[in-house]
Amino acid sequence: MLSDGKKLGAFIVPTGVGASIGGFAGDASVYAQKVSEKCKLIVNPNVVNAACFSGINSNMFYLEGYAVDEFFRGKYSLLPSKNNKIGVVFDKSISQNVLNIHINTINAVKTVYGIDVIGYEITDEEVGVNFYVDESGASMGNVDNLSTIKKSSEKLLHNGADAIAIVCMFPDDEGDDYANGVGVDPVGGVEAIISHYITKELSLPCAHAPAFCETAIPSKIVDPRCSAEYITPTFLPCILIGLSQAPNLVKNGGINIDNLDFLVMPYNSLGGIPVLEMQKRGKPIYAIRENKTVLDVTSEKLSINCKILNTYQELVDIL
Repeated sequence: MLSDGKKLGAFIVPTGVGASIGGFAGDASVYAQKVSEKCKLIVNPNVVNAACFSGINSNMFYLEGYAVDEFFRGKYSLLPSKNNKIGVVFDKSISQNVLNIHINTINAVKTVYGIDVIGYEITDEEVGVNFYVDESGASMGNVDNLSTIKKSSEKLLHNGADAIAIVCMFPDDEGDDYANGVGVDPVGGVEAIISHYITKELSLPCAHAPAFCETAIPSKIVDPRCSAEYITPTFLPCILIGLSQAPNLVKNGGINIDNLDFLVMPYNSLGGIPVLEMQKRGKPIYAIRENKTVLDVTSEKLSINCKILNTYQELVDIL
């Protein structure tokens, strides 16, 4: 519970594991918003990011995956923040026309939302991103040059940035499975590598949006859960909106794991640090059966003491 007497929950959907709710583009937002009407709520970007849209609201704390794990370990505390100063890092391999689209996007977000983007840096070297889906069905990838992202991020930090948005060039994805609502978001796993690294190195809020060479908006009808990503050539708006109100990460003071009242996870992806830390502390864990992933890590297999609910609405009713 928080100092003002409000409950604090965490609503997490792991990245790159094909969650049937939250594994696409902002499709867990409506559920998280319902829960956030009952309490303050920690969400990871996977829950609310939706390309040119965002499901974030003022009752949510936007927290990248590495920061989520460190919070649950008790290593990070959260200082609520509004209107963070955001710096943007662009991969050197992004072409000028794609870069121009993203600069227009920054200016649009600043104009409409009043978000404070203090500037951008282009990396000295190409980042070199590749992604793939492994044998388990999870999204994975490689990044050749993380250090060049760090160097640009440090420049922005020196210039006053409180949070870092990163846009790297990704090879165009030819597959239709994701568009048809099948399998995983193929870029999610490698995006997590990028944001985890910068958060770990610099201890500040961070999020990533991919850029692609193909900027034409397709006219085909896609699965509604991923449709937000098919009506825009840029996914930058959602991370700028989220980062603008992301909490600052501190070692002492602020909101910590002791304040957390409960954790909500998909039914069969319970092997992560948040679940294990909640189990260790004897805090409530809710596993939602309607949300399944390509994993098969259940409370029964891990002997995790959790409450299994059929739907997110059941959780709302309990709260």
